[in-house]
Order: sequence, then C-alpha cells, then structure tokens
Amino acid sequence: MRKAGKIANEARAACASLVSPGVTTRELDAAARRIIEKYGATPSFLGYDGFPASICCSVNDEVIHGIPSNRKLCEGDVVKVDVGAFYMGYHGDCAASFAVGAVHDDAHKLIEVTKQSFYEGLKFALKDGRISGISRAIQAYNESYGYSVVRDFIGHGIGAELHEAPEVPNYFSGTRGARLVPGMTLAIEPMVNQGAWQVTRKPDGWGIVTADGSLSAHYEETILITEQGPELLTVGDYE
Repeated sequence: MRKAGKIANEARAACASLVSPGVTTRELDAAARRIIEKYGATPSFLGYDGFPASICCSVNDEVIHGIPSNRKLCEGDVVKVDVGAFYMGYHGDCAASFAVGAVHDDAHKLIEVTKQSFYEGLKFALKDGRISGISRAIQAYNESYGYSVVRDFIGHGIGAELHEAPEVPNYFSGTRGARLVPGMTLAIEPMVNQGAWQVTRKPDGWGIVTADGSLSAHYEETILITEQGPELLTVGDYE
C-alpha cells in the first residue's frame, strides 16, 4: 500500500504541474495514467462501476467524480484531481484542489481551509480513537470558516478494495464510529462547499455538483493507523 500510495501521489503531482489555463481535463487524465502505468500499476478508477477515465477531474461547482473531457481549464477555475493506483493487489487514493492561474482570494482560502481540515482530522487518527473524532475535527474546522461539508459522500476504508469499511464521514453523524486500531488503512477526504452542503448529480450520472452552484474543494490522503500515530501513505516518491 505504501508503493500504491506513492504512485498515486506522483500521478497527482504530475497533474498539478500541468494545471494552467488552456489545458484540458483529458490531458490531466492522460498524464496521470502514464505515471501509474509506468510503474506497472493500473488506475483504480478506470472501469470502476463503469467509470470511463483514469482520474476524476472536477471543476468549480463540481465536487467529485467529474469525467475528464476536452473542457479547457480557464483562468480563475478551481480544479479537483482525484487519483487512485492499484499496485500488486492494493490501492492508494489521493486528491487535491488546484487554482488555475490567478483565482479570487475566496477560492484560495477555500482550497487551503479544505486541505488543513484534513490535517485537523488527522490529529485524531490515533490508536484506540474513534472515527467520530476525525469527523468532528474536520466539520468543526470547516464550519469555523463558514463553509459546509458534503454529507452525501464520505471517506472510507481502503486496501485490497478501493472502498472498504469503515465509513469516514466528514461530519459528526451521531455515532462514535469504528475504533481505530494499528494496521487500519483509511482514505480521509474532506469535500467542502462555500455554500450549503447539499449536492446533486449531473445528467452524465457521475459528476456531483453543489446544489446551489457554490464553489467546492476536495482534499484526500490514504493513511495508516500505527502504534505511534498516523502515517501518510500517499506522500513521497515511488522507489
């Protein structure tokens, strides 16, 4: 899983390096796939429940699951890149939001708060803790800035399958959730809206957009629970 995670991270970084006005989301998809396949891995998302691309690429009010296309990124856009790599029987999954050229200060703030909310949740990813500790921290941090967290889609366990138990909500669901034990691997992924938390599905059956048309951001890492604390698996270079 460490290797799968590092491959996914390198593919995400390749996309980040290409983000600029005029680049198409399909070009980002091709770049990620080249990196993933270079290491003998396969894109986790390609063909998953029929998904037609290697990455999810969502722009502005698209929250997640955007299908790469000939759409060109424009100055001021916020693009979310979600990447998964399947390597020797295991998955790595990560995502980040990127500013396209010069963006409004409000967009920069949303991107940074969303990313930091992941790290606020990570503080509670400790042995013998509960999923709800992560969830509460993510929700509280985002709401302190007046943002809302999406409730219809959440983080998840990950390993031999892309989506496994336990569920990892980005808000307090009213239950304590699973106990965290060493060896558990999780994909924690805050999805944060400037407006209300409600979302709707696009006619293509995949893309999820904010119901009120507000801007959205997304950040994700795959982590491992250890005796000493959480370890980020989707960081560093592949070796």
